[in-house]
Amino acid sequence: MVIGGVAVIALGVPRFTSDIDVTIQGRSNHPEQVFGAFSHHGIGPRIESALEFARARQVVLALHEPSGISIDASLAWLPFEEEAIQSSLATEFAGVSIRVPKPEDLLIYKLVACRPLDVEDAKGLLLLYGKEMDLDRVRGLIQQFSEVLGDPIHTETLERLLRKTLGKEKE
Repeated sequence: MVIGGVAVIALGVPRFTSDIDVTIQGRSNHPEQVFGAFSHHGIGPRIESALEFARARQVVLALHEPSGISIDASLAWLPFEEEAIQSSLATEFAGVSIRVPKPEDLLIYKLVACRPLDVEDAKGLLLLYGKEMDLDRVRGLIQQFSEVLGDPIHTETLERLLRKTLGKEKE
């Protein structure tokens, strides 16, 4: 499932990206298998010791050699990630069929990352889809991630964005 900027664009939020971020089910795939499958498509390791890096961090750093496009493939182990993959949406992007998260799941991914561009993506998703989202579910999951990560910034950012985009305060 595509989870980065390409997913945001595919869901209708205008922005630029120069890489591809995906997530792959971790229980049924291991870094060696991912690199093996990627190699059939002209995709190789992006760094030295990529396999060791992937084993330690559960992220495959790859490069589509013909185009020079970087690919970050995270191995999904958390129940949230597995649910997001299961409920993902099929869509066409640049003539290719891809799977992307439901808007509220992509919002959660973006709020967990919480970098400035991710926050802008989250704002765009809320503007387009916020009224259709299960915001109680989003709040609950973001609260859990904030607690596990030991940082309230994720929850605070969500509440700030909700006030800006939907005029909603925490109930």
